[in-house]
Amino acid sequence: MFAVHLVAFYFTKLKEDQVKKVDRYLYHMRLSDETLRDIKARFQAEMVKGLGRVTNPTAAVKMLPTFVRSIPDGSEKGDFLALDLGGSKFRVLKVKVSENGKQQVQMESQFYPTPKEIIHGSGTDLFQYVGDCLADFMETKNIKHKKLPLGFTFSFPCKQTKLAEGVLISWTKHFKVRGVQQTDVVKSLRKALEKHQDIDVDVLALVNDTVGTMMTCGYDDQRCEVGVIIGTGTNACYMEDMSNIDLVEGDEGRMCINTEWGAFGDDGSLDDIRTDFDKEIDLGSINPGKQLFEKMISGLYLGEIVRLILLKMAREGLIFGGKLSTALCTKGKIETKHVAAMEKYKEGLSNTKEILMELGLTPSEDDCIAVQHVCTIVSFRSANLCAAALAAILTRLRENKKLIRLRTTVGMDGTLYKTHPQYAKRLHKVVRRLVPTCDVRFLLSESGSGKGAAMVTAVAYRLLSQRKQIGEVLAHFKLSKENLVDVKNKMSAELEYGLKKETQPTASVKMLPTFVRGMPDGTEKGKFLALDLGGTNFRVLLVKIRSGRSKSVRMYNKIFAIPVEIMQGTGEELFDHIVQCIADFLEYMGIKGAQLPLGFTFSFPCKQASIDKGTLVGWTKGFKATDCEGEDVVDMLREAIKRRNEFDLDIVAVVNDTVGTMMTCGYEDPHCEIGLIAGTGSNVCYMEDMKNIEIVEGEEGKMCINTEWGGFGDNGCMDDLRTTYDMEVDEGSLNPGKQRYEKMTSGMYLGEIVRQILIDLTKKGLLFKGQISETLRKRGIFETKFLSQIESDRLALLQVRRILQELGLDSTCDDSIIVKKVCGSISKRAAQLCGAGLAAIVEKIRENRNLEHLKITVGVDGTLYKLHPHFSRILQETVKELAPQCDVTFMLSEDGSGKGAALITAVAKRMMHTATEN
Repeated sequence: MFAVHLVAFYFTKLKEDQVKKVDRYLYHMRLSDETLRDIKARFQAEMVKGLGRVTNPTAAVKMLPTFVRSIPDGSEKGDFLALDLGGSKFRVLKVKVSENGKQQVQMESQFYPTPKEIIHGSGTDLFQYVGDCLADFMETKNIKHKKLPLGFTFSFPCKQTKLAEGVLISWTKHFKVRGVQQTDVVKSLRKALEKHQDIDVDVLALVNDTVGTMMTCGYDDQRCEVGVIIGTGTNACYMEDMSNIDLVEGDEGRMCINTEWGAFGDDGSLDDIRTDFDKEIDLGSINPGKQLFEKMISGLYLGEIVRLILLKMAREGLIFGGKLSTALCTKGKIETKHVAAMEKYKEGLSNTKEILMELGLTPSEDDCIAVQHVCTIVSFRSANLCAAALAAILTRLRENKKLIRLRTTVGMDGTLYKTHPQYAKRLHKVVRRLVPTCDVRFLLSESGSGKGAAMVTAVAYRLLSQRKQIGEVLAHFKLSKENLVDVKNKMSAELEYGLKKETQPTASVKMLPTFVRGMPDGTEKGKFLALDLGGTNFRVLLVKIRSGRSKSVRMYNKIFAIPVEIMQGTGEELFDHIVQCIADFLEYMGIKGAQLPLGFTFSFPCKQASIDKGTLVGWTKGFKATDCEGEDVVDMLREAIKRRNEFDLDIVAVVNDTVGTMMTCGYEDPHCEIGLIAGTGSNVCYMEDMKNIEIVEGEEGKMCINTEWGGFGDNGCMDDLRTTYDMEVDEGSLNPGKQRYEKMTSGMYLGEIVRQILIDLTKKGLLFKGQISETLRKRGIFETKFLSQIESDRLALLQVRRILQELGLDSTCDDSIIVKKVCGSISKRAAQLCGAGLAAIVEKIRENRNLEHLKITVGVDGTLYKLHPHFSRILQETVKELAPQCDVTFMLSEDGSGKGAALITAVAKRMMHTATEN
């Protein structure tokens, strides 16, 4: 028993001594966590260099865009072909992807050899061979009669400008084919396939094997956004935010980046890590000075590194009693499969002895222990280096997503990773140590390079089909110049109908006279009260106007809410609520006894017989108070004041908010003669010549006309441009059949149009995995403010997803892109329609004045115009295009409904005073 213990102790001691000897000899290959963190930081810097337009040409890590913009979502289906070229064998596959309730992938494949004369021959011969193999496969499988999409896995660095195009940068691994570098490999493949008249194949995608790995795993786990191969060669890819990829136009969404990390260190950045053995390996390779990181890691080189170390140690008399063999001195005699066999848990030592003897050596027990430990150090260093670079990618993903903790999946493939007994475990352990803030799942890819090519092709096919269907839906919202000219002409005609006594009753654009006959001239002064009713809030203001050189307007206001039950209750309740708010304000300002002139901004269609009389034509914007339509709102306000019997007010003017907007800007700019509101509602007013206004007595001077253009199209003249979605929104509104133009252009309805489209796209399976959430079913959930946020150029897609998630819409990155596209189409159409209407107004003013060229200012207000990132620009561009003889300036109004009401009251008072004097 004692003897057994003694032998065990002796053997352990012997093993310990041999391990320490090798550790000392190869100390520079053993990398500490501190060194690995440093390598990780270096790789992060290299990634940034590779992504930058200016720095990419000199970057070692090329960070190649793959034009793969999406991972599988499980809805892919169909038959696909795949070619897989890049390893020791060439493979052709037929992949059937079926959806039918459960995701399934069926594969049939055939391997073909890659003879040396092909992989070291000419490009023509290589692609002809690939074409011949494909034709042979299709004949064997009896599918020559079918037209099939094909994905081409080409596992070498390529510069892509689209998915089905790739210019070979350089050969790697053991390939060295003439005349292919700097040419498009897809073009070469297509040319070779043309010679096979009997097959019809559509090459849709060029795929790197690493991307194939990520896509294969992405089909099984949609969290997968990284692919890593550690086999004959090594590489990684991951999903990068488009906004960070300077080499590709556009900021939307994400794109898979093929890092080509094998070239990390080609610029000397890893020289302090590289050993003499690494330098020797490089000098003896077919591409000296290139792929230096790969040469320290991948299966093509590990066996050779081990052989060089053993050769040197033997020459120095440290192993094999200083004896060499012919095999040990022959390049390539130790392969990575031998390294893996020698590191096996139990049979490792006996495998080592057997392999060494096959090399013509006579190893002792301690030689075997030493050799086994050399293998461990070499393969462990490989796993460590991979882990450091992978940790850099995971950190970048986490930072891109602005997460404290990232949960993700890495798709893995490659013979070294799969067949080496310890490799995967070591890699996982080190990665988790280097990025403790990332919860990483490692998923082994099944035939990633072939199946992956088919998956990329399937996704491309799905996206192509999706884009086509989405394009068909959004095509209804695209307006040609011809459409816009037609809208402008129809608007011009409706403006004329509204001004004529005979046609006014049936006109859709009511052209209501406001009895505002003048613009501010700077002499206005005094204290005025203003009321502002037009949305869910009601404001009361005290406005102090000073004239002369130090002319100014100072305002004090208080905002009061109008509950829905008041908005949709009785007229008496509404006006009693308004008077209650006025009383609170007068008390708050300490002016309850003062009888100040008052202007009432009432932002609903009113027929006026004078400046202080306004009969409500019809409610808009969600108001539905009874017993108001057809009544004079000024009288209703006076009666409510009487009922309260606390104060009296001098109501001088009832004002539309659009007119207030024009007056506010007119106070600053004498050229301002048009007011535009593009907010919750949409409307325009302008100064019209009295002689053209048949419904008001008098020919002299001008009067402001409140067009109430929201009703444009209520007579059916816009039906050719209205979509089923517009009709859906109209039917679900409080006033079906009315304000049709407003329902296509204003903030109250745009979000609802978007919601209707999203429901339709979801029903078609193009969004949200075909699941209509309860939230999406709720009318009004998609407010127009979300359009402004979603379309903001500053907003990354991740934030768009957050907005959608806040709305209870669980979206993918692709969903977010589609939603953004839908929002863009709806807001663009709204801005163009507004622009066409406004072009009709400015052209009318130019023609009224018989001018060759008109210079005019438009005062603008409204949240849509002010807050939407593109609305104002598109509107202005449309006006410029449709009214080229008009030089139109747009001026933002500063509180048109409050300040404007006070200015109208002041101008009315001034004009009354002048009339009295005369």
